[in-house]
Amino acid sequence: MAYDENLANRVRQKFVGLQNVEEKQMMGGLTFMYNHKMCVGIINNELMCRIDPKLHDAVTQKAGCRTMDFTKRPMKGFIMVNPMGMTLDVDFDYFIALAIDFNKSAKPSKKKSK
Repeated sequence: MAYDENLANRVRQKFVGLQNVEEKQMMGGLTFMYNHKMCVGIINNELMCRIDPKLHDAVTQKAGCRTMDFTKRPMKGFIMVNPMGMTLDVDFDYFIALAIDFNKSAKPSKKKSK
């Protein structure tokens, strides 16, 4: 699994003090589950955030941010932020805050039946 460990440590620092946080290796990287819901992920050196779909178009106008298209299908409410978009802590904090805030109202992913 290829992901930027320094970026993972930055994310871990933002989740300190929150309950119900779990790290899972998936999607070719590392995913941070919060309250049993996908919240933030790292793929290579990019940050993936699950945000409010109503904010999606405005957020993707920020430098270094784009719609996640991991499966070649754009997903509204999921963004990718490249290193340029999170060089400054204030920008990094902004994206993390969006993901944590949306997590409160986000629906959990459907469990696959066995």
